Amino acid sequence: MSVTFELAPGRMVGGDHPCFVVAEIGQNHQGDIKIAKEMIKKCKDAGADAAKFQKSEITRRFNRAALERPYTSKNAWAPTYGKHKEHLEFSHDQYRELQAYANELGIFLFASAMDEKAADFLADDLGVPFIKVASADANNLPYLKHTASKGKPMILSSGMQSMAIMERAVDTVQKNMPGDKRLVVMQCTSTYPLPPEDVHLKCIPLFKEKFPKAVIGYSGHESGIAISLAAVALGAKVVERHVTLDKSWKGSDHAASLTFDELKDLCDQIRIVEKALGKPIKEPRPSEQGLFKKLGKSVVAACAIPAGTKLTIDHLMVKAAEPFGIPPDQIYELVGQTVTKAIGEDETIPREALAA
Repeated sequence: MSVTFELAPGRMVGGDHPCFVVAEIGQNHQGDIKIAKEMIKKCKDAGADAAKFQKSEITRRFNRAALERPYTSKNAWAPTYGKHKEHLEFSHDQYRELQAYANELGIFLFASAMDEKAADFLADDLGVPFIKVASADANNLPYLKHTASKGKPMILSSGMQSMAIMERAVDTVQKNMPGDKRLVVMQCTSTYPLPPEDVHLKCIPLFKEKFPKAVIGYSGHESGIAISLAAVALGAKVVERHVTLDKSWKGSDHAASLTFDELKDLCDQIRIVEKALGKPIKEPRPSEQGLFKKLGKSVVAACAIPAGTKLTIDHLMVKAAEPFGIPPDQIYELVGQTVTKAIGEDETIPREALAA
């Protein structure tokens, strides 16, 4: 039986529940809270369930040498990597402001906790409904133990990791999470933008087999929405995509992000795919009845058949007939039966003309 649980208040995931759509703003806000708010509003308007950020406590996430190294990338906001990251990092008060705004709009807000202190803030102070583990921390066992101990539902990404690492990560989270083990495991490839040949959507059914107590999702960095829709068709119950106001902006994520028009299209198309998936039950559908009445075939008389005739296969053929009669899958059951009244050539064989 498929795993289901409440990922956020009032919002179940897994099983037959609708796919949960995460719009990752990440750091595509350029360090500007006004842009961040505009993006949250656009996430809501596009139909996303949640808007996601990335939260770091910079001195906990990076060592001094990493923070002090020169940063000369075209995407740099400052001359050192530390100052660059500081420019893009919102304060605790700014996160509280963003959460209040998201609550006002009616969209869930959460973040990737990029280190243990960030997990403490998100879980204990901000009170996010769930926490995302970025791909880079899927093999960070002390971090996984610490974050799982918060008891919040977790989304665990798998970019840059092997199956052996993911098995250990899932085991670590599930052993250290108190209460219900509410975990989403995301198929992900950490390439920006992501070429189709590196997506490997077949990992979704593989993850469903390997991690039967987790909900499986997809975090994509590809262009367009087709691959994300295919992920839903393969069973992804959470889909995460980066979003941007402008793909040409400074920052490595923008080129691999969706515009908000694309995000809306994704949300709308996911709901269509979900309707199309239906149930694993093969039977005639009500919508088929009109065409069935017009083109569905029946057993008819291949020649004039006098009353009292014992039917052979030579007396019978199949045509689309008016009126509709005995379906052709029953034609061989008629052989050997006796007709009680004459049937004209090309006429439908009526069931009532057969001897009981």
